[in-house]
Amino acid sequence: MKPETISKKSIYQGKIFDVSLDKIREGAIEYEREIVSHHGSAVIVPVFADKTVALVKQYRHAAEKYLWEIPAGSLAKGESPETGARRELEEEIGVTAENVEKLTEFYVSPGFLSEKMFVFLATDLKETAQNLEADELLEIEKFTFEQAFEMIRNNEIEDAKTIVGLILAGAKFGFGL
Repeated sequence: MKPETISKKSIYQGKIFDVSLDKIREGAIEYEREIVSHHGSAVIVPVFADKTVALVKQYRHAAEKYLWEIPAGSLAKGESPETGARRELEEEIGVTAENVEKLTEFYVSPGFLSEKMFVFLATDLKETAQNLEADELLEIEKFTFEQAFEMIRNNEIEDAKTIVGLILAGAKFGFGL
């Protein structure tokens, strides 16, 4: 039997996520959980014809450092994950993809966060133009899968969605970590 949510008290409502204090009953036990509600995210691994992958380097304040990542962004309410992935690909990298294939989806941190990430592979890329938001200050660089995997092993890539995306995309092209 699924646990029952007895009450939900809003603590914070923001642009990207909301926070609530939920009271749950599971059998005879009642407990509270602080829950961060998020519409989900789309992430996309852009693989070019020469089998290089584009990563973006940007400052992540929560980590207090610059991180190498695959293009990603929050989904708008009601936006499909593939639409969000295609949008982020063009916004951040300045390319569109003829082929977009879903690789996986996963919860980021299900103990307190509802966010689900949808990971896509983009191929047959065509150059357009970046369309960055005002606060998106990023650097783009292309890497071979071998270089990217070495960066993972050396902790130069520390972002979980990027590691998952690169491993799954690399496997499609015969590259392994």
